[in-house]
Amino acid sequence: MSKEQKSLNVTITYGELKAEFSGDPQYVLASINEFLAKHIPTIELASKVTINYSLNDLIGMFGDYVKITPEGPRVWMGEQKLSDKGILGLQLVAAKINHESGKVALPSLTLAEMRSATGLNPKSISSRMSEMLKWGYVDKETSEEGVRYRITTQGIHWLNQMLMKKVGKS
Repeated sequence: MSKEQKSLNVTITYGELKAEFSGDPQYVLASINEFLAKHIPTIELASKVTINYSLNDLIGMFGDYVKITPEGPRVWMGEQKLSDKGILGLQLVAAKINHESGKVALPSLTLAEMRSATGLNPKSISSRMSEMLKWGYVDKETSEEGVRYRITTQGIHWLNQMLMKKVGKS
């Protein structure tokens, strides 16, 4: 029985550039890296200043605090206490996770949906959303259903940092 040599074939298209590589996986990987370094030197620089949380990132960061239930996304804190801003931020992260996983069309919530999900006072929700909007932690959009709020990338970062500090203290 002879050992069959496997060949990896990869085609890369970047704008007008097109490159094809084939051969053993090590050679192809080295060739791809060389191509990218030569033709797209800003990728490394851009990756140092670019942030975009994937569904896996969000679940890894917030999976202990939010759950997707048959009733919808929910904050799941157990005995831990959080500020209203923290609870609302987590509720918006849960909505984003619910959206990213393909369960709903929008990653945002109305004030009424937040009240229903969290049980917080409507005045408190409105005040906290105004503060978080001012700080860039949430975005506000108008839809047929009224005003909707969604967590921003900066808001995700803030919430993660806040939770990490809280866990460190307990």
